[in-house]
Amino acid sequence: MFDILDRLREKGILGMNRRNAEYIMKYNPRPLFPLVDNKVLTKQLAQKHGIPTPKIYQVISHHGDIRGLKKKLKDHKEFALKPARGSGGSGIILIVNISDEGFVTQSSAIVNLESFNYHISSILSGIYSLGGLPDAAIIESLIHPDPIFANVTYKGVPDIRIIVYRGIPVMSMTRLPTKASDGKANLHRGAIGVGIDISKGETLSAVHGSRIITHHPDTGNPVQHIKVPFWEDMLLMAAKSYDMTGLGYIGVDMVIDRDRGPVLLELNARPGLQIQVANQNGLLRRLEHVDRAPAEIFAQPDTRVAWAKDTFNH
Repeated sequence: MFDILDRLREKGILGMNRRNAEYIMKYNPRPLFPLVDNKVLTKQLAQKHGIPTPKIYQVISHHGDIRGLKKKLKDHKEFALKPARGSGGSGIILIVNISDEGFVTQSSAIVNLESFNYHISSILSGIYSLGGLPDAAIIESLIHPDPIFANVTYKGVPDIRIIVYRGIPVMSMTRLPTKASDGKANLHRGAIGVGIDISKGETLSAVHGSRIITHHPDTGNPVQHIKVPFWEDMLLMAAKSYDMTGLGYIGVDMVIDRDRGPVLLELNARPGLQIQVANQNGLLRRLEHVDRAPAEIFAQPDTRVAWAKDTFNH
């Protein structure tokens, strides 16, 4: 037991209790949580700071707003439906077309109008929200992923998470959908987590469940040494999220749209720790390194990004 703990300390692994006590509680003021827990507020804030997000078509806040929704969506044949305060991908439906039979999902299933409206009603009731509180439903533009990860993705949309501490990007990974995850980029549902070198924007090792892997289980293609496009832009977007929210320890989730480039999906004030396994590297050492950084580098997002790229070279 003690040997395992000693090895984890040597690796600089950050545990949940320490993350909560020394980083989330210390650097994330509770009154600021709604800025990231509510996707509508996050989008409004991002717009003010010039950070691109998916375009909102409709926000449904009351059950009475559901009536006539299909008519309101007549100009939008494809979109994403998601809870405003959801987490972990729960409650999200991706629609790629609207037919006479109903709404066609990304997995080619058809959701009839009654089921679609019922799902929105469930979102409003808070079934998918943090804490089970009443929620709102967002209908926003659908992401068309850049083909960079096409060979290592089973349907769905791969995303990229960057952990930002005191405005500095410290660790990153991409989450690749699999058949087991039903095309969703959520690790706890079976997606792959692939570490990304902060300095170079290149994929590293990968984890699938509790196994370290080198190839995607469905496509058979290698997941390492993929050069992520727009990497500098994504690091800057992540760094600016600190200035935007005032939260000192956050997970920044982005996707690369084939037409728009990097787009901010959401922010997380309680990011998980699996990213350490994907990178085969501990977060604690990097966080402590940031605490020892020269004061002058914290002034601007670009100086913070430059320091991170120089410092966290894999």
